[in-house]
Order: sequence, then structure tokens, then C-alpha cells
Amino acid sequence: MSEATVLHLDQVSRIHGEGATEVHALRSVGFRARAGELVAVMGPSGSGKSTLLTLAGGLDSPTSGAVYVEGTDLSGLGNAGRARMRRTSIGYVFQDFNLIPALTAAENVALPRELDGERSAAARRLARAALAEVGIEDLADRFPDEMSGGQQQRVAIARAIVGDRRLILADEPTGALDTTTGEEILKLLRSRCDAGAAGVLVTHEARHAAWADRVVFLRDGVVVDETGADEVETLVESGHPA
Repeated sequence: MSEATVLHLDQVSRIHGEGATEVHALRSVGFRARAGELVAVMGPSGSGKSTLLTLAGGLDSPTSGAVYVEGTDLSGLGNAGRARMRRTSIGYVFQDFNLIPALTAAENVALPRELDGERSAAARRLARAALAEVGIEDLADRFPDEMSGGQQQRVAIARAIVGDRRLILADEPTGALDTTTGEEILKLLRSRCDAGAAGVLVTHEARHAAWADRVVFLRDGVVVDETGADEVETLVESGHPA
């Protein structure tokens, strides 16, 4: 596995609200994800998992500390710079898919490339290649409401990996899917990391975390444990999925 750090949270804290309503979502968290590595993040509800992911994706900013993606401090980019990085370098897979109903699968996947100035024809070629990678190239011209939940999630993943995405962030990507489809989605994420991307998977299920190289456990906004590759295989009785 490459040692190149793609994502680095350097002593990151995030506080929501003020005074009596103040909530410490993250407390001085140090976190890294390297090229070729899939890191699972686990913890009880309210532990800070989703906050970590939104900060990593530049969707929110830390109260203190810094978030670096391939050495670039996201806070120094401004809103426009962070948006551009999300279109080009960071792929984000949301639990609720976040597809645009009026666009076909290919159009949804191509949208980040087109927003970044890619010519429509070139963007559509990249989109179809990404759809082929997730096994649904034949659904390119269908709209979201013409697809199953599993197919929609594959479109969402294709959108997250289209182009040269170095960092893939996935927030409970299998939450609404049946077991078989969920395993296929995890296999796709694992494959993309094996090809050189860094991946961060938020999950509450140990059998899903077993696809990861490392598991980071959060509680009350603090990293309380971090397992290495050997320990990951003991998370479930059947070991790492084949």
C-alpha cells in the first residue's frame, strides 16, 4: 500500500451552536487516509462520523485545526475553490443518493465534469465509462425514478468516481439497500481504492467495515481506537469478505 497521504485532518475540532446549545461534534481529531487505502469510520449515533466526512469533503469548515487533501488546506481555498475540488478530486457518496430527478443517469454522472468546464461530449464519455465501471452502462439513458434503489446508488457512486477522483467519501452508502446489493457497492469502493484512490467509509456494521484496511472508532467526537489490518479481519466471524 502506498504511503502517500491523500486526506489529513490535523487536530480538527468542530463546534456547533453557542452557549447553552453548544455541541462539540469533533474534538482535536487527527485522521489520515492514504492512497490505496479504505478506512472505515465507526461509532454510535452522535459520535461525529458524519461531521468528519463533511469536513473531509469541504462541505463544512472546522472550528479549529486544518483539513488537507493532497497537501492542500481546504480552508484556504474559499467556497469556490472547495467546490471545484469536489468536482475534480473528491467524490462524495450520500446515503440518500442526491441524484437530480430530471437528469438521466449519464447526465447526473457527467454534471460535475460539465460544471468544471468539460465539453458535454467528453463529459458524457467519461460518465458512460464510470457507469460501465459500476456495471450499469445499459441504464445510462434512464431517469432515477426508472431505477431501483441499488441502481440509483450505483449511479451515485459513478458520479463520485467519474474522472480522476483521488478521495472517495461514502456516508452509510448501503443503508437503504438489500444485503446482496450492499455487498456489491462495497466491492466497488474496495476496487477503486485498490486502483489507487483513498476511501473513507462511514458505517455502523462490522461486516461492512471488514472490507476496510483500517477501522477508526469515534465516541463523543474523539478517536477512541484505531485497528490495523490484522484486527479488521476479527470484526466479523467470517473474516474479510472474499
